[in-house]
Formats: sequence, structure tokens, C-alpha cells
Amino acid sequence: MRMSKLLGERFKNPPADATAKSHIFLSRAGYIKQVGGGIFTLLPPAERISKKIQAIIREEMDAVGGQECLFPVVMPRELWDMSGRYSSIGQEMMRFKDRGGHDLVIGMTHEEASVHAAMDTIKSYDQLPFMIYQIQTKVRDEARPRAGLIRVREFLMKDAYSFHETQEDLEEYYKKLYDAYFKIYRRMGLKKVIAVHSDGGMMGGKVADEFQLLTEIGEDTIIICPDCDTASNIDVATSVMDENDHIFGVKQEVFTGEAKSIDEVCSNLNKKPSQVCKAVCYAVIGDEKRVVIAFLRGDKEVNEAKLKLLVGGDIAIKNLEDSGLVKGNIGCVDLSVEGAEIYFDKSLEGLESFVTGANKEGFHYQGVSISRDVKPEKFVDISKVSEGERCPKCGAKLLVKKGIEIGNIFQLGTKYTKSMGMQVHDKDGNLFNPIMGCYGIGIGRNIAAIAEENSDEKGLVWPMSVAPWHIYLCPLRMDDEKVREAAEKLYKKLVAENFEVLYDDRNASAGLKLTDSELMGIPVRIVISPKTLENGTLEITIRATGEKIFVSEQNLSKKLDELIVY
Repeated sequence: MRMSKLLGERFKNPPADATAKSHIFLSRAGYIKQVGGGIFTLLPPAERISKKIQAIIREEMDAVGGQECLFPVVMPRELWDMSGRYSSIGQEMMRFKDRGGHDLVIGMTHEEASVHAAMDTIKSYDQLPFMIYQIQTKVRDEARPRAGLIRVREFLMKDAYSFHETQEDLEEYYKKLYDAYFKIYRRMGLKKVIAVHSDGGMMGGKVADEFQLLTEIGEDTIIICPDCDTASNIDVATSVMDENDHIFGVKQEVFTGEAKSIDEVCSNLNKKPSQVCKAVCYAVIGDEKRVVIAFLRGDKEVNEAKLKLLVGGDIAIKNLEDSGLVKGNIGCVDLSVEGAEIYFDKSLEGLESFVTGANKEGFHYQGVSISRDVKPEKFVDISKVSEGERCPKCGAKLLVKKGIEIGNIFQLGTKYTKSMGMQVHDKDGNLFNPIMGCYGIGIGRNIAAIAEENSDEKGLVWPMSVAPWHIYLCPLRMDDEKVREAAEKLYKKLVAENFEVLYDDRNASAGLKLTDSELMGIPVRIVISPKTLENGTLEITIRATGEKIFVSEQNLSKKLDELIVY
């Protein structure tokens, strides 16, 4: 490829809203161009990377028995009504009507389509297990697209679906996909990838794992034990907290005036956040009459993913107008709200002298005992794990890290096959619903993840396995006829030998060319200049290390074969 013909420009300054390195460098280096919020064009260099990632994924999916197919992007409402997700998924799924007024959806995932493909085709247990996969465009109306390709509205994704007769068979296959994912990431050149337990979310299922690239720019919070293999997304992470002190206080009502927040109440009463009980109130989406009140220690935060599972629906912070609740003074003593569902977090267990609202304007109680004055029937885990709390497996202090989710796998059970009526005969002729697993990898997000991990202050540093081109041929002084002729000859020779070459044939300054080569991150740079021609050598620079190697043209191909390995 000649740089003079390559679509895309390179820029000195990043996009105004870019904070992630991947967003900055992919934009500056001419890999992506923003079309709208969360919508990007992959320019030719990025599309070449995408194709290489897809090839790696296809090889590994085929190696575990996958069959590639292609599901439609647009599907009729009826398919999603069968699973119940047409109504249960919120605004992130895009719905529209065709010219005849028929309801359609744009696919954000394809569980329904995979079951539809298998229904009436797979009829007997001896056709199980099997796995089908696709690499297809998905659309998700993200409320807050961010960080370039990390969170977008339109994206290319590999999603796979397996079907099994027994749970044991699913678990065995799930482990194969688990291992295959790590192999895929290693082949892409990613190093800081871990698997963490996660929430099934809209996919459903009781067992789910995410593959996370650990990086500070990540939007996911990961709880990691440094001493054992425990790692979880904060949505499902559990911990062992240090016990509360069990010192009983004397309950008394105190005037706190305008103090509403935890910090204000603590300052007013000279208390620590861990000595205060706070209340967070929610409405259940779709059933506004339901009021949910979560009580937890003042130094803790509500884990809404955990609370949603208990409530059995999506939740949102409740507007307290006309509720009878006094914002900033809600307390767990003698609280009376008709129809309210009240949950007490485990952080309150054993807390025998704490502050809570008095359920009237300007007043709180202090010296409240959870066992004497409140007496909850049970405590539940609805708070986020904090750094320093203890690992439930080995007791070590937990760490909090940030990560980018670059893949996920789920054990779905029979959620879709049962709701959609897919049945298969067992060996005795009885009908059963196959058990499913699903497995996803976002292509664009993995491009961004590789860029995040493989970059420096100068630009991108692509691993050889996914680099858009392996060689950046960089002639300096194209106005010199000898340089130009030597460069043209070498370019044609390398292409004929099947090397992947980006040839910078522009009549531009040496500084611009060298800067662009580093920004674009092509692994191997070959410089031809009047000086190298005079010396009878070619200058090779390794982008990742900066190492320089001087070779004759006769030995160049052999040296490149040694360097271009993956």
C-alpha cells in the first residue's frame, strides 16, 4: 500500500473529547473517523486489523467445533416476544416499524435468532452438542458512548451459541471456550487479561465470566484477590468485612438541622461514616407503586446489580415528592411506608451504636442498636465491595482495579429454548429443552484494548499478529532520484515476496515520515536514504524496542523472516 493513496490523515492534536490512549492514537494516526456519537468508520488500517482479529477468532472457534453462520441484523418483533425480551429490554434496543407498520428490532444480540435457526432442525439428542457462531454488526443505543471504540452504538461482534443435552456437557464445553478465549487474546498480543465472575445481565443465566483487560481507563470495576484466583466484577463480588464493634449505645433523638448528607451528619455529630446508617430509595421501573428502600452503612455504596436481582426488576432512584419520606432524614427505626420493600445490607449486622434518620425534618437518632431497635428479619448483600475488605475464599485483603471488558461467556440454561419452545428427543423418545451457552467478543473494542496496552508516548505499537502492515518502508529524500529508484525497486521486491508493506512514497520531510511511522505503530521500519545507499545497507528499526539493525539488501528478506514471527 502506498501512503500517497491511503485513505485517512494523521493529526498532531487529538479529538477534543478523547481521554483514552486508544481513542487519541487511533484518531490521530488515521485508523478511525467519527461519524456521530458512538459511531465510527474503520479506515483501511483499522479494517486490516479487524480482519486479522476475525481470522484469529475464526481459527479458534473452528478448532472447538464451531460452525459459522450469519444471522440477520433486523428481526421481527415476534421472535423477541417469544423470549419476552422485546418488553424486558429497555431503550438500548432500537425498535422501528417497516412501511407496513410491522414492528421490527435491530439486533443487539442474537440468542433468539440462534434458537430460531436450530428449531425444527435439531430434533434428536444425538445431534447435540453443537455450536454455531457469527461475526456480525450489532446496534445498541448506548446512553453514554465513550472512549472511542470502547463503548459505541454500532459494533462488530463475534457471538457464539452452544446447545447441550445436559448441564455437565455444557460445563465441559464452557471450559473449552474459556481456554479458547485466553488463546485468542494471547494471539492478539494482549498480556494483562484476566477472567472474572460476572452478572448475567440481560443475557440471563446463573454462571457468567468476563474477560477483562486491566487498565486505568477501564469503565468496569474489578475486585481481585492478590493471594488466590478469586476475581469478580464488582456487580457480583462478595467479601468478608471486619466485624462491627458490638458496643451498645443509648438511643436518643438529636437535632441536626439542615444536615442531610452523610458528610454533613458526620460533621454535625462528630461521627465516622461507618457509624451512620444511610437510606437509598428506589422505584421499580414499570411498577411505580413499588418503593424499595435500601439501608446500609454510611461508608458503603448500594450495588444496584445485586439489588435488582432481589427486587426482580430494573430500578431507578425514586423521586421522594408525595412519598411521605423526608429526604436526608430517612431512618430504619419505626419507619412506616405503605407497600415499601425494605432491605438491610450485611454491613449493618452487629452495628449496635449508630446514627440514622428520625423520619422527620431536622432530626436524627444516635445510639441506635440494630439488634435492639430495628431487629431486621435478615441481612442481605446489596453493597459494593471496598478495597481492603477480605477475600471470602482465603481471607486476604482485596484489591480494586479497573478493566475493559473484551469478551464474555454465559451459561444460559434453558431460558431461551424453553420460552421459545425448542424441544429435542432424548434417547428414550422424551422431549427436553436443550441447555445453552453463549460466548461473545467485540472486534472494535478489542482493537481499542490492544491499542491501550500497546502504545507509548509516540503512538501505537501494534503486535505483529494484528498489525495492519508488518513493514513501514520509509525512504528519506524522495527528491533524490537514487533514493526514489531504490525504494520503488525494494517495494516491488517485498510485495512479490508476500511481505505486508506500507510504502511511504510521499515527498515529505524526514521528520514527518519518521513521526508518522511511530504514530501508526507499524512493527518494522526500513529506512532508505542517501546515507544508507552510500553505505550499502538498509536501516531497520523495531518499533517496540527502538532497536536498530543494519543489513544489506541481499540479507534483508532473511532478516525480515526472522523478525516477522507471531
